[in-house]
Amino acid sequence: MSLPFRDRYTTVIAGAGPAGILAAIHAAERGPVLLAESGALPRRKSCGGMLHELSIEALRPYDEVPRDIVCEPETVHFRYHDWDRGIQRTTELAFLNVSRAGFDEWMTSLLPGGVELVERTAITGFTQDEHGVRIDVDTEDGPRTIEADLLIGADGARSQVRRTLGIRDSASYVTLQDFVTLTGGIDPVFDCIYMRDIGDEFAYAYVVPKDGVALIGSIFYPHTKRPWEKQDQVVALLRERMPALGDTVDREAAAALYLRSPDDILQGAGRVLLAGEAGGFMSPTSGEGISYALRTGRDAGIAAAGDPATALERYATLTGPVTADIRRRFRWLPFMESRAGKYLAGFVPTPIVSRVTMGL
Repeated sequence: MSLPFRDRYTTVIAGAGPAGILAAIHAAERGPVLLAESGALPRRKSCGGMLHELSIEALRPYDEVPRDIVCEPETVHFRYHDWDRGIQRTTELAFLNVSRAGFDEWMTSLLPGGVELVERTAITGFTQDEHGVRIDVDTEDGPRTIEADLLIGADGARSQVRRTLGIRDSASYVTLQDFVTLTGGIDPVFDCIYMRDIGDEFAYAYVVPKDGVALIGSIFYPHTKRPWEKQDQVVALLRERMPALGDTVDREAAAALYLRSPDDILQGAGRVLLAGEAGGFMSPTSGEGISYALRTGRDAGIAAAGDPATALERYATLTGPVTADIRRRFRWLPFMESRAGKYLAGFVPTPIVSRVTMGL
C-alpha cells in the first residue's frame, strides 16, 4: 500500500496498534490524518492477548468487543506460579481471552473515513517549529517528506519518534512466544511462572490456552544473549511438567517496554505527543500495556482534535490520572523484584494476593 499523494495532514500518527488507532479516531475530527504502520498489516505482536476490565471499559464508547475474536476459555484468571517451590496462587484478577490478531483487525475496522492507513511506511526523522512538524518517511516507493500540525508517536517500546526527540530513550524487554498444540487439558488460567533454571536474564514465562492451542511466552531482560535458545529451554521445561503441551506450530517475537523509573514517562515535546509504550505508559509491575495504550491513545487524539499549539498541555492534563497510577505502581517495584518479595508471595493468603494483584 503506497503513501497517499498528500503533502500535509492535520495529524500524522506513527504506529497502527491500539494507541495509534484510538488517537486517529479522535484526531480525524479536526482534519485529515495519516496513520502509518512501519511493518505489514495485519501486525504480528508477541502478546498474551488478554483484555483487562480497564481495556474493555476504554473500548465501550466505540463498540463492544465482537464475540468472534473471543477465545476459549473466554475468561482466564491470573495465577502466580513459583515453579521451584511448587506454589500456585490463582487470583481474582480476570481477563477476557482474545485473539490478538483478531483484536487488531477489529480495531482497524473502527477507523473513520478521514484516516488514511498505510503499511510499510516508517517515520525516519522529523523537525518541528511553532507552526508544525516536517516529517521524513520511508515508503515502498522511496523516501518522502510530509508536513503536519502534529505528530503522535504510538510506535511502541522501540519508538523511533521518541528516539528522534532525544529527551530520554527507553529500554525494552525481549518477548518471545510459541504457539503449541494441546494433547489434553490445561488449567484455564493465565499462568505467570517464575523459575530460576533459565538464568538471570529471564524475567518470567506465561502459559495461556486459546481455542485448542496454548501460548508459551517468555520475557527476557534487555541485552539478553541468544534469547531463542533460552526460550527453547523454557518450552522444554514446561513440557516436562505439563505433558499436554504439544508441538510448536508458530513462533513470534516483539519488544516490550522496560520501565525502570517514573522519569521514563514522557508525554512528548512541542508539536510531538507520545502514546502507549512510546510514552512510557504501561504497568511497571504487571507488564499490562493494552489498557494504557487505549487510554493514552484516546487522550492524544482528543488533544490533537483541538488547537495544535496547546495540544501537549491538554494531553499532559488528560493523562494525569494514568501517569499518577504508574507512579504509584513504581513504589511496589523494588519489593516485588527482590528475593524477599518473591519468597514471601508464596506465604501470603490468596485473597490478599488477589487484592494486591488487582491493584497492580
